[in-house]
Amino acid sequence: MTRIKYYICLGVLFLTSLLTIYRGTYAQPKKPQSIQNTPPELRLKGFEEHLQMKKTTPYASLKWQFLGPINVSGRCTGMAVVTPKGKNYTIYVATASGGVWKTDNEGTTWVPIFDQELSTSIGAIALSPTNPNLIWVGTGEANIFRSSHPGCGVYKSEDGGKTWKHMGLTDTNTIARIVINPVNPNIVYVAASGHEWTFNQERGVYKTEDGGKTWKKVLYINDQTGAIDLIMDPKDSQILYAATWQRIREKWNDPRNEPNYTGSGIWKTVDGGNTWKPINNGLPEPKFRGRIGLTICLSKPETLYALVDNYEIGRQPTEEEKKDVYGLPSTGIIKGATVYRSDDRGENWRLVAPTTEAMKKYLERHSGTYGWVFGQIKVDPNNSEVVYIMGVPMSVSRDGGKTFTEIESLYHVDNHGLWIDPENSNYLVNVNDGGLEISYDGGKNWRNTRMTLPVCQFFNVNYDMDTPFHVYGSMQDHGSFRAPVDLSRGRDNIRPIEFESAPGGEGSHHAIDPTNPNIVYSCGFYGNLTRTDLRLKGPERTKLIVPRVYPDEPRLRGQWLAHFILSPHNHNIVYLGMQYLFRSLDRGDTWERISPDLSYYRPEESGDIPYHTITAISESPLMYGLIYVGTDDGRVSVTRDGGKTWKEITAGGHGLPDPARSS
Repeated sequence: MTRIKYYICLGVLFLTSLLTIYRGTYAQPKKPQSIQNTPPELRLKGFEEHLQMKKTTPYASLKWQFLGPINVSGRCTGMAVVTPKGKNYTIYVATASGGVWKTDNEGTTWVPIFDQELSTSIGAIALSPTNPNLIWVGTGEANIFRSSHPGCGVYKSEDGGKTWKHMGLTDTNTIARIVINPVNPNIVYVAASGHEWTFNQERGVYKTEDGGKTWKKVLYINDQTGAIDLIMDPKDSQILYAATWQRIREKWNDPRNEPNYTGSGIWKTVDGGNTWKPINNGLPEPKFRGRIGLTICLSKPETLYALVDNYEIGRQPTEEEKKDVYGLPSTGIIKGATVYRSDDRGENWRLVAPTTEAMKKYLERHSGTYGWVFGQIKVDPNNSEVVYIMGVPMSVSRDGGKTFTEIESLYHVDNHGLWIDPENSNYLVNVNDGGLEISYDGGKNWRNTRMTLPVCQFFNVNYDMDTPFHVYGSMQDHGSFRAPVDLSRGRDNIRPIEFESAPGGEGSHHAIDPTNPNIVYSCGFYGNLTRTDLRLKGPERTKLIVPRVYPDEPRLRGQWLAHFILSPHNHNIVYLGMQYLFRSLDRGDTWERISPDLSYYRPEESGDIPYHTITAISESPLMYGLIYVGTDDGRVSVTRDGGKTWKEITAGGHGLPDPARSS
């Protein structure tokens, strides 16, 4: 710990010496308008430089040691399964940020096979039907969570994942599906959903006929519309169906439909992708179509199902629903999950659910305003009347989609994918925010692999000064956890262990009083800061310590992971970042605002998600009151007198990227 603090001090001292030449008052400049992603060629070049640096670094002998947790897994986005006769299933699982993992014993043990590439965020994985060692991986999760990361195109392995080759499509950023021709493995289709935050033309359906050497974009709508699902007729490989989704994720809103959006819909080709026609007869109007999931029955390919995230307003919120689960205003209750069926290969669709009041209430709860996160549907390959929809929770219909019931006993309720064994419909493989699960009885019971698949997503990491010291962190959709790090057997003998629950929620920073490890500060969604005394029980254990504003003042804006720190000069001093920087001298019991709005605030950039907020705070350990602050819209500011005066240091030779050129 002492060495870590020493290097932190040196770094801050160096920054301080560089910035002493800057003086001035704090002004409110115009916000830059042009936002662009890093060009794909620069990303590839940077990764090659990284690989070279790994070979020459003097720290090559230092090894990472796994601390845990061994009792929590994380978000998985897809899977591919090999089913050799008379042997255990071999399963490949795609994860949101941990690459691809492989098991040859149905999840008893796993090995990572895609953890050294440019991106370990996986959107799709597919195995060649003619060769199970031929694997395609599409990088970039297509679910576009707050915790999603962009990919860098597609990769191919011809040896079961031992080695990988980058096969292009670098600037697609997110890949939703890969389909391999069942006879000719050189023919591959890719559904690219495109950039999450910006428009780009590298989206739609791509096709290669030479194993990925060259690609042709065979379906393209516009630079806002990507392909979010893709399926092939099991009896005729020339027939494919694609679902397109027009969406952009603004920094102040979750993905949503706009009245002028017309790109979301279903398309069909009967000539291997050369020509496509829209097949939306019976679906909602284009302006109400959100994400669409597709599935086709293996034994009855004329039957297809579509799960449509329907943005028609179903009803107005009740008094209890006027604020959502995060305390933000509701704009109306959309219909959400709606299921359509076609029995003529997509030429006509009919609504099968919800058609009753009971199903309306059930499916409204199933997806709500988060249908863009899930959106997948799977039909039993042997029974066209049995269909599963992913979401919260996973649900099954056994009457052709008319009624759905919850699949119970799953470890986690947020479900993203399902594989059904075509030889045995009772064998199911499910992926969700808690890992991968297997059922041998059609979903009645499940075996979870969270004890063996270590892919939980940590938002952040911190530690206390206890003996032994604890590491803290918050995990995507699991809450906050901590565990002691036992060094009694030496650093080389640290053992991974189960983590225990800790104060804080899913998206929480932590700070622990350096003089008392029982005092833990944690920040929940949008700046809900709390102070917990681990020695206490009951309501006295945790206290909410959030600054307040008067009713006629602007509402405080706190980011999903609103940042806060304890002062390195006094453990009782707390800094909390909203749009302003707040300071407390008494552990959060009282607050004072010590800055103006430090963001590039624009009223028109306001929505369901707080934006123009502070996301980074650092106080010099050498000089009290020398504080640097960064915001989610790219602004960096400094004060040298504890907040009395501020100066922006974003632009002009400071070594920071131009916010007009970055995203």
